[in-house]
Amino acid sequence: MRRAARLLLYLGAASVVLGLSKYHAAEIGHYDFTNSFRFAWSLIYIVLLCLAAYSVGLPDLTRGSRSEVLSALSASAVAALAISLVQLAVGSSLLPRFVVFGAALILIPWDVACATLASGGRSRAEERDRVVAVVSVEEADALRAELGQAPERNAAIVDDMRVPAARSDQPKQRPLVESVVRHGASVVVLDREAQNDESIVGQAAALHEAGIRVRTLTLFYDEWLGKLPVWELERVSLMFDIGELHRARYGRLKRLVDIAFGILGFVPLVVLLPFVLVGDLIANRGRVFYSQERVGKNGATFRILKFRTMRPEGDTMANEWTSEDDPRITPFGHFMRRTHLDEVPQVVNVLRGDLSVVGPRPEQPHYVRELAGKIPFYDLRHRVRPGLTGWAQVKYGYAGTEGDALQKLQYEFYYLRHQSLSLDARIIGRTIRSVVGGAGR
Repeated sequence: MRRAARLLLYLGAASVVLGLSKYHAAEIGHYDFTNSFRFAWSLIYIVLLCLAAYSVGLPDLTRGSRSEVLSALSASAVAALAISLVQLAVGSSLLPRFVVFGAALILIPWDVACATLASGGRSRAEERDRVVAVVSVEEADALRAELGQAPERNAAIVDDMRVPAARSDQPKQRPLVESVVRHGASVVVLDREAQNDESIVGQAAALHEAGIRVRTLTLFYDEWLGKLPVWELERVSLMFDIGELHRARYGRLKRLVDIAFGILGFVPLVVLLPFVLVGDLIANRGRVFYSQERVGKNGATFRILKFRTMRPEGDTMANEWTSEDDPRITPFGHFMRRTHLDEVPQVVNVLRGDLSVVGPRPEQPHYVRELAGKIPFYDLRHRVRPGLTGWAQVKYGYAGTEGDALQKLQYEFYYLRHQSLSLDARIIGRTIRSVVGGAGR
């Protein structure tokens, strides 16, 4: 239902903008719309409306009617303001106000309706994915905690069983099947011990034939949580292809996207520089830029470039994990970190090939040496070019400890396992949503 709501929202934006543009051309402006420059700008406005809707969480991240209305208002206002600023900068009426503001107003109730539809679908999805898990107590607790945060697919553990309880010792005893029927479950999850028990596998096979989905614990983490569990990292780290290593076409297309992004990124860098200079004079005195050594693809080191956010003496304290409320961060530095403006100079690293738009975030060399000595196959993350943003960033957020680094590695292995242009686009979209919503780091 959420996919249908999302499709309807985007189709609605296209239909309203193109419909109003066609009407304006025929009845008000008296010109041929499809052969005019306004046709291309109408398509750009449609993209802006869709991006704005996605960024504020429409149609599937709103909670309640008030949130739906406020999100719809915000999406329309942001898109209309963005196209108006472009017209002001260009000094030309690229789209009639009738189209810009008419579409923004019409799409508010449409976006609300799509969000309501997605909300109903979300409730049904939560009811549908009812899970019976044959796992240890620790694994069951971990699953419940993970599903209570931000899963990729909604589910609830309705029963968790240990192997002795799920095992069938008598021909007529089928405790796993009985639990699935009793709880109306639609998914069965088996850990490694359960997979080695023939009676449990036999019951799972019968359930599978009846239409119940059966997953190993590792596959459940992959599909429902978007990560690889920590205890599986070493075991499966060599058992999948990596896009940049094993699919040459993907690597070339990804680099072309990076170059295009880097060229476009110079515009905000030039625009922001005077603003940052003034802010530094007021509340962040010292040099404008800050560079630090990081580990890149194949273990090669490079200097990452940022706007400085710490006091000059704080920048030299490289042996400490940086926390979100680090006392070394200046007042203006806090603002740049919250808005992610400090990351903008990294477009230079992207053009140089040090960074990609999407990939694992690069760490400092001494952290890499430390973590590689403690976490098996940690260096696998360096087989690809690091990124401005990544799956671990949008799923987990800020990492300030070794424990956080281990958690993020589980998401990074998921990214390596599924690396593709579609996943990259999904990560970029979620990053935009995170930045607009003020979440993440």
